[in-house]
Amino acid sequence: MTTLLVKNAELLVAMDDEDHRWSDGGLYAVDNVVRLVGPTAELPSTADSVIDARGMVILPGLVNTHHHFFQTLTRNLPAAQDAKLFDWLKVHYPIWAGLTPEAIHVSTKIAIAELMLSGCTTASDHTYLWPNGARLDDQIEAAREMGIRFHAARGSMSVGESTGGLPPDHVVENEEAILRDCRRVIEAYHDPARYAMLRVVVAPCSPFSVSPALMRQSAELARAYGVHLHTHLAETLDEEDYCRQTFGHTPVELAEDLAWTGPDVWHAHMVHAAPHEIARLGQTRTGIAHCPSSNMRLASGIAPVRAWLAAGVRVGLGVDGSASNDGSHLLAEARQAMLLQRVGGDPAALTATEALRLATRGGAAVLGRDDIGQLAPGMAADFVGYRLDRLGLAGGAVHDPLAALVFCQPPSVDLSVIDGRVRVEDGALVDIDVPPLIVRHNAIARALVRGELG
Repeated sequence: MTTLLVKNAELLVAMDDEDHRWSDGGLYAVDNVVRLVGPTAELPSTADSVIDARGMVILPGLVNTHHHFFQTLTRNLPAAQDAKLFDWLKVHYPIWAGLTPEAIHVSTKIAIAELMLSGCTTASDHTYLWPNGARLDDQIEAAREMGIRFHAARGSMSVGESTGGLPPDHVVENEEAILRDCRRVIEAYHDPARYAMLRVVVAPCSPFSVSPALMRQSAELARAYGVHLHTHLAETLDEEDYCRQTFGHTPVELAEDLAWTGPDVWHAHMVHAAPHEIARLGQTRTGIAHCPSSNMRLASGIAPVRAWLAAGVRVGLGVDGSASNDGSHLLAEARQAMLLQRVGGDPAALTATEALRLATRGGAAVLGRDDIGQLAPGMAADFVGYRLDRLGLAGGAVHDPLAALVFCQPPSVDLSVIDGRVRVEDGALVDIDVPPLIVRHNAIARALVRGELG
């Protein structure tokens, strides 16, 4: 049994149902589980490890619900800087065809490093093409090395240009092979237990890159194994036009027809859904990953987050693809979510606390977790700390330390504990040598874009 004591936090925010907050707060964990939370004076005075959080805000670890780790290799490509989604994808598909197992492994570590330094402790990633022998196993190995709590979404594309899809034929997979590999990775890796560090998700890519048959069979497979389902949906008006012309349905209607709604399903984006469709999504407790920076970057539109919440939809945040956001800072994404909802004219459309709740409790709900996202007895020991005595928070943290994290310049994390293990200390990743990782990543990125991999 290993004990951990965090004490003297300037502010500890539990994000629990009662919205408990403590000045001079702390927590006590045994192994990987929180046992006590509250004022420092009411906690044990000793433990195997003691962290003095004086001058910090302590929060539950942030939860990222949508990402494409491999896209760190193709950030900021000049040919795609000013493109909408479909054109953006057409620039990238031929380049991504050169991905290798090492490219997947290294890009996964880069993306996770960024996420962890922003305060993320749990992340789901959606990789949907697997060329040149790359496998989900390559990501899982990298995530284990980094020490993040990981929901590995086994993505796929099966409908190429010759059969009416958007991606080139040479980057799609055979549907039987996709389903067979989904079974393999679920049986090999999925952990349904409480506090699991690794879960597998079945995740066909999008309505314009997979068949209805694969969507149905994927849902049947996932439910037979008790794993969750994820896809892109209703991201752009081009997608809506494609679905109407190809299937005679809106994207949401198509998802409903294919049994892709419910508490075991979450969709990325959902920018373009009609009010009556949002109401139905709420009734089925379907989840949505809100990705504001990507939606802005690709001019996809402003997602109606307030309407989702009012309808009872489960809502979390996602930084989305590192080449459609060009960054993986989850706290910055919470800030974007707050600001973007206010563009419509309501300065209180999304508050700072609500944005942070989406990044914690909301993300946990979207991933189907009841053991992360808040600090309370019985919850996983996943938490982060941000120092308040930094330049970007000067004059802001003294008034409202919690809101300053999103109203002011979003800081990098100073402390991160995942599953009871310190993974970031004094602002630096523990046991991860970042500079050589960046060098190797950049070398792979150059070779990939030049067509020298694969």
